[in-house]
Amino acid sequence: MTAGTATKRLPPVVLACLLATWLIWGSTYLAIKFALPSFPPFFQMATRFLAAGGLLFAWSRWVRGALLPSRRQWVHATIVGFLMLVCGMGGTATAELGIGSGVVVAFIAVMPMMITATNLLFGVRPARLEVIGIVIGLSGVLLLIQGAEFRASPSGLAAITIACSGWALGSVLSQRRFVLAPGAMGYASEMLCGGALLLLASWLTGETPCWPPTPMAAASWLYLMVFGSLVAFNAYMLLLSRTTAALASSYSFVNPIIALFLGVAVGGETVTPDEWRAACIVLCGVALLLWQRRAAARAA
Repeated sequence: MTAGTATKRLPPVVLACLLATWLIWGSTYLAIKFALPSFPPFFQMATRFLAAGGLLFAWSRWVRGALLPSRRQWVHATIVGFLMLVCGMGGTATAELGIGSGVVVAFIAVMPMMITATNLLFGVRPARLEVIGIVIGLSGVLLLIQGAEFRASPSGLAAITIACSGWALGSVLSQRRFVLAPGAMGYASEMLCGGALLLLASWLTGETPCWPPTPMAAASWLYLMVFGSLVAFNAYMLLLSRTTAALASSYSFVNPIIALFLGVAVGGETVTPDEWRAACIVLCGVALLLWQRRAAARAA
């Protein structure tokens, strides 16, 4: 799925959100790695989302006049925030302690398949082409985890598996069970609740940030807060509210290409030929899944 094919029938706001998740999120994984020397995983994500959530909450409340979330909506924000931010983002940053950012994102490319599988719990059956895509994608993941990086870091493999599972489950439940407050206020409440839980996780795991941070770590943290959280994360949540979870998660098809390139060209990471081949197999599976979704949307 390319930007050219995506532009044909998508509303401008949906297209803009897709581009934000495709391009910005593809670069944030390297930024996470650059911030880790001064900002440990859970602390990094906690401060990032608390800052972004606080700014978005203030803007929604006092500039746009949005209503405060109800008690039930705060509970929903806490559940979704735990799954998507503590498990998802916290797990991703933890995985990058031992695994290159590009290889981590290649694993994350399996996300649309995990979301499709999660939807089975709600009676949404995948079409035949989607099943083929899932099988191909999972075979690529099995090949990927046989590579040197994952074999050298079992804890990193466990962390990224938890991250993907939490993100997929949170994405589906935010649509089907735990609906957030309308608009930006809902996204802000999720970031605030998730950020608070991340801060608790940081304290429980005994993380100690390095202060003052290095210039590279500080710049990376700022980039993650502004572009990764305020821009791209809100774009993703808006996509979940206006499109299917499969289309919203199409970023996982583009992000690995950007992340692998940046990891090698900028981060000095090494990707073996087998890992490149595994990433390509995963992306072929994702392409089939998204192709089926697009065909079904045209037929509807």
